Amino acid sequence: MAAEGEERRVYYDGDLEIEAYRLSGIVQKFPNHFHDCYVIGLMIGGRRHLWCRGAEYDLSAGDIVLFNPRDNHCCSPLGGEALDYRAVNIGPQVLSRLLRETGLGAEELCFTKNVLFQSDIAQPLAALYDAVAERAPKMEREEALFFLLEQLIEECAAPRSEHGGGDERIGLACGYLEEHFAENVALGDLTALTGYGKSYLIRSFTKETGLSPYRYLQTVRLGRAKRFLEGGVPPVEAADLAGFADQSHFTNFFKEFTGVTPKQYQRIFCSGVAPSKGDA
Repeated sequence: MAAEGEERRVYYDGDLEIEAYRLSGIVQKFPNHFHDCYVIGLMIGGRRHLWCRGAEYDLSAGDIVLFNPRDNHCCSPLGGEALDYRAVNIGPQVLSRLLRETGLGAEELCFTKNVLFQSDIAQPLAALYDAVAERAPKMEREEALFFLLEQLIEECAAPRSEHGGGDERIGLACGYLEEHFAENVALGDLTALTGYGKSYLIRSFTKETGLSPYRYLQTVRLGRAKRFLEGGVPPVEAADLAGFADQSHFTNFFKEFTGVTPKQYQRIFCSGVAPSKGDA
């Protein structure tokens, strides 16, 4: 059940293949996690302390947050202030298609900054959110999306190929967790794969990814559960297929990291918008 004064709304635009969501009146802390998609968010009200990829930021109204897929981050309220936040999520494959359509010469990009303070990008982002939420004509929504992308590409993005490196064995461990997410994976499986001792593996993995191996696995499971829910799989089955121990744990974990319950999340793919209150 949502706390008094909270509003959580999520919209899926089937034409644009993007999500838009609103969190209003939220004082919840969001633990360290990542997304499989690009996130472009706008602070409307309230203040937040953000940790992202080893850096810290104090956010307020008018600031933009930008997360690449797998950018680990967490945030908490400052001064007990309630959050008012709008954001859009764009999957990597969808973004690649959109980039081809812009004709700007790149098919994969990486945000070079995670925070833009008092950015002019706030206006086109708010316009896109409003267009999706209000089900504006398709052309208006398409224009709003491309206006936003062109400004982002110009100001704070680089081709993905310019970024790389890292520990290859930790990369193998990540790949293993992503492939075997539904199984009862143990640290021994990862040490056998990488040749690292357990303690060194945990330190190296956390340094490389920003999350411990178990938190990384749980975040991967969360992403898979979202895909199952989007496909109409009942929450109880989605929890099992994604590797969660039980439905209660899955529901609590899902809401802790996304701000909505599995049922609320699934409804956006049935009715276009999740309810703002209730429905556990």
